[in-house]
Amino acid sequence: MIKLGSILPLVGTVLDRVIPDPEQRQKAKMEMAQLEMDGKTEDLKVSMSAILAEAQSKDKWVSRARPGFMYVMYLIFLCGIPMGILSAFNPEMAIAITSGMTAFWEAIPEKLYWAFVTVLLGYTGARTFEKAKKVA
Repeated sequence: MIKLGSILPLVGTVLDRVIPDPEQRQKAKMEMAQLEMDGKTEDLKVSMSAILAEAQSKDKWVSRARPGFMYVMYLIFLCGIPMGILSAFNPEMAIAITSGMTAFWEAIPEKLYWAFVTVLLGYTGARTFEKAKKVA
């Protein structure tokens, strides 16, 4: 799908060549800009409605999934701070911890990662379908 914002400069160039009257040309450009703003507003409404629907869900797995995932990601990123401090005082230990974590993540079988991806994509697809059909 082509977004209006990506074709707006092209349309402006065409309007410059097609409409000789500067006042009418400016009016046409303003209408195109308004259409672009309306489209962006509609996109924002759609994305916000999905977030609000998840947050208001009675199912605790649905309403807490997004914040739960973000908390896990924050924790992973924040673990870098003590590791940085540790590496300043004891670089060998920081390297050993990093090597241990790397070995742990690499020990997980690739099939398990693919199973996770498949389940995640299936869940995402099902939720998208439910929202589009307004079943859930």
